[in-house]
Amino acid sequence: MAVQLNKILFSSRLRHVYDAWNNASANDDYGSLASTDALLFAAGDPAGEDEPIRKGTAFQTWLLGYEFPSTFILFEKDKIWFLSSMKKAKILAQIQNANTPVPVEVLAQAKPNEPPTDALPKLVERFTSHQRVGTLLKESQSGKLVNEWNQATAESSSKPEMLDIAPAVATLLAVKDEEELKIIRTAANLTSTLMTHHIAVKLETILDREAKISHEQFAAQIEMRLGSGEGDKAKGPDMKVWSKGRLTDVDWQSTEFCYSPIIQSRSSSSGYDLRFTAESTEDNIAHEGVILVSVGMRYKGYCANLGRSFIVNPTREQEAIYGLLVSLQTSLLSFIKEGVTARDVYQHALSFVKEKKPELEKHFVKNIGFGIGMEFRDSTYLISPRNGRPLKAGMTINLVLGFSELQEDGGKKYALQLADTILVNQEKSTLLTEGVKAPKETLFFLNPADGDEAKPSGKEAKKPPAKPVANGHGSPVKNKTAGGKVLRNKTRRQEEELQSTLARIMEHQRELHAQLQAEGLAKYSEGGGGSGGKEGKTWKRFQSYKGEIALPREVENLRIYVDRKAQTVILPVYGFAVPFHINTIKNVSKNDEGDYTYLRINFQTPGQLAGKKEDTPFEDPDASFIRSMSYRSADGHRFDSIAKQITDLKKEVNKREQQKKEMADVIEQDTLVEVKGRRPQKLPEVFVRPALDGKRLPGEVEIHQNGLRYQSPASSQKLDVLYSNIKHLFFQPCDHELLVIVHIHLKAPIMIGKRKAWDVQFFREASDVQFDETGNRKRKYRYGDEDEIEMEQQERKRRQMLNKEFRMFAEKIAEAATASTGDTLEPDIPFRELSFEGVPFRTNVRLQPTTECLVYLSDPPFLVVTLSEIEIASLERVQFGLKQFDLVLIFKDFTKPPLHINSIPSAQLDDVKNWLDSVDIPLSEGPVNLNWGPIMKTINEDPYDFFQQGGWSFLGGATGGESDKEESSEEESEYEEEPAESDYSESEDEESDYGDSAGSDEGSGSDFDDDSDGDDWDELERKAAKSDRKRAEEGRGADSDDSDAKPKKKAPAKTNGKSKARR
Repeated sequence: MAVQLNKILFSSRLRHVYDAWNNASANDDYGSLASTDALLFAAGDPAGEDEPIRKGTAFQTWLLGYEFPSTFILFEKDKIWFLSSMKKAKILAQIQNANTPVPVEVLAQAKPNEPPTDALPKLVERFTSHQRVGTLLKESQSGKLVNEWNQATAESSSKPEMLDIAPAVATLLAVKDEEELKIIRTAANLTSTLMTHHIAVKLETILDREAKISHEQFAAQIEMRLGSGEGDKAKGPDMKVWSKGRLTDVDWQSTEFCYSPIIQSRSSSSGYDLRFTAESTEDNIAHEGVILVSVGMRYKGYCANLGRSFIVNPTREQEAIYGLLVSLQTSLLSFIKEGVTARDVYQHALSFVKEKKPELEKHFVKNIGFGIGMEFRDSTYLISPRNGRPLKAGMTINLVLGFSELQEDGGKKYALQLADTILVNQEKSTLLTEGVKAPKETLFFLNPADGDEAKPSGKEAKKPPAKPVANGHGSPVKNKTAGGKVLRNKTRRQEEELQSTLARIMEHQRELHAQLQAEGLAKYSEGGGGSGGKEGKTWKRFQSYKGEIALPREVENLRIYVDRKAQTVILPVYGFAVPFHINTIKNVSKNDEGDYTYLRINFQTPGQLAGKKEDTPFEDPDASFIRSMSYRSADGHRFDSIAKQITDLKKEVNKREQQKKEMADVIEQDTLVEVKGRRPQKLPEVFVRPALDGKRLPGEVEIHQNGLRYQSPASSQKLDVLYSNIKHLFFQPCDHELLVIVHIHLKAPIMIGKRKAWDVQFFREASDVQFDETGNRKRKYRYGDEDEIEMEQQERKRRQMLNKEFRMFAEKIAEAATASTGDTLEPDIPFRELSFEGVPFRTNVRLQPTTECLVYLSDPPFLVVTLSEIEIASLERVQFGLKQFDLVLIFKDFTKPPLHINSIPSAQLDDVKNWLDSVDIPLSEGPVNLNWGPIMKTINEDPYDFFQQGGWSFLGGATGGESDKEESSEEESEYEEEPAESDYSESEDEESDYGDSAGSDEGSGSDFDDDSDGDDWDELERKAAKSDRKRAEEGRGADSDDSDAKPKKKAPAKTNGKSKARR
């Protein structure tokens, strides 16, 4: 028999139907079943291909696993009846002997050329014997069997009352069991794969090449990925696309599109239409503005849907609105859970929009989704303000967020949409469809360029993305930043000239500084001032012994005794043995005077424990303290031994405290859950850093259920890294490098051996050291450069293979981590073309920006700085004539010390400024180094007061305050930089305030090394500055002899947010 029915599944779902029917009076969702005596589901001829699936057909397929046209099903309280043709009756006979809650009776209609049976009259008799029968009243059926049924019931003397049970049937179908969810996940994976690996890539190519293709043609090309043609010319699914997704054992015969893909752009004649009944028009796709793409896939009867908005050359407003959609979806995923009503979901979304951008409320869609399953759109679970139905765990919802009738600066209207299929759970919802959502994947930037510039290759589209500024043009740094996709440069001239790079940066920086000031005031206004490090600092309590009984026996001699076990020094005082914990002792000193040796023990007292400048309050202000105690003895050797014991114990305790402080943030990871039922995916022959103990041999990395495991072949040592502790994942190719790297930066450090590690790196050497270029066999028989050319080709090929292997493994890690934690993790790749040299750790290295970070991964110590954690960047020692400058990154967590990157070549100053500006980091310039220790201490004492006094305005703007020189001729900022004469007057103290930074002394000397007797430019400039300053002081009678390099705090009345400009 060709068709096999799943009897177990049928019994389970039939029991679910009867349970819902019998308990309908106690459940509002099934209330329409409560007053019915029987249920009738009639199916006529099959619906057309273009018609949406009917609810009755969906119920039939859900119950039996197949669609049975021209079949009637009658549910009675004690029996279920089927009426169909003879052929279908044979198939349905399989469920007659199933373990069902009620008996199953199958009635077969006679064939056309055979005498009629009593099947139809028998079912009509059973039907008319009931008072009230529930059915799907809104569905109209047609066909021979339906006509015969209508005629038979019309001739019957009694007719039951018909009730609509569509809401109850919708509830039955809404909650999916495990078998259904497995199918829907496959449908969702098919949809996500198509969007990620074909639609987005193809659309990028169309925009990059400015190809002329209509919306309708693009939609047809998408549909062809499932195959095309018939007969001998038939083509199967495009496995080049489908093989890139997480798909296994797909039945392609059961795969189809829910609707023809919808492509809309600015040039669509019908305008932007967010309904799923919209169609792709014959107009060519516009290469500017918003492009909406919607695609839905049906697998084994179950649907999944996905909708995305791609924006070409977006304005800041469009970026902000799209970011709002992404944030709203994240908020709703946490809000939607079992028990929440559809009305509450919509109101939560509307409130979110009102709070973030009230002006967009009128543009928000009237409903934000609907139930999805066998029916593409189940209006019973429409997420609208009028639907009070509660959602249940196991339901699948097509969450559709969008804004319509939005208007660009030119008056053109556009819309934005973000649609995904989600699964409702007990505590929150999860995404079933994913991909192509982040701004770097959906924002495209066409870079205007002069016509005489060379046209980059099509691969330019894969270069680092560019972020636009307020005027809509691409940002600087060769239009390469980390916020979207950069497409190739246009070769036609623009009608309007671009603003200069400096003007764009200044305009953008003014916005960023204003935003930073506003955020700082808002952040610290409620919490008040900071602690400044004093709050919470109290005297620690130490207990050496619980009582006199615990004292060691040696105290009976009333001699000084050092008890290492109790970390205590026991001193004889007036005939009593008095214990003092080692933490109460500051130090010990010994000196010899004549025949005696004096031992002086100094104790910790208020004003000394935390340093001279910082007094730690004692809980009892009236308490008296012993500052020191002295003992005299003729036995100098004993006092030598005691002094050494106390000093060693003090060092040991301090060392232990320091280690404890360093390890305070180290976490102990959960147990790794290994993959079962299959072999884990592996990356062989890789080394790990930090290295494990033992001989250095390559091991392998395995991807498991909730983390990674590195296994060393030389020993049983294992290194586990859980996905929940991964903050950033990087892949660094071996182009221009000796290593190919997969690097993991952790949220919290872990212990590797005896060391604390924030980073774990897996790498393989790219160079082939097995070749001996001077003595291999080939050289004997070849002449010229043929062998060298061949080796270069082999080297390039080997590097390409390594890059591909490591990149695919990094993507697998990201997929596994995303599936395990639910948080999106993507491998980040450093942009070498944006790199610059600097000294973060005493060594000059090449620092490379990524989408989210600034990194150095080639050698330890590694550097990973998350851009979103940076408050402001200060460019220091920016002066004409200096070959290098410094970069100081101040973090949003003011308790963290600023990061100093010194000795960056001045030739890269513009590149660094453009990059910082493009990733929305406020920056400032200054001619000298600032002493950041006292500055951060002042800020931490009262952050709110700091922002009230102008915040970071004391640093100046992106140009160091020179542009505002005329406005601020005599006014100074709250924190004054080092006076001009002190920059040059002390040749020995010319170094930066951070003397341990390599290359800081680059700013102390002149850039010219001529040995002439005349003054060089630096000397002349120093003299001129000193002379000008002296005249200014005489004019206003100010005393300016103080050349202290530390920032000085001024009265608020003089604070105007600008630094004094000096030449």
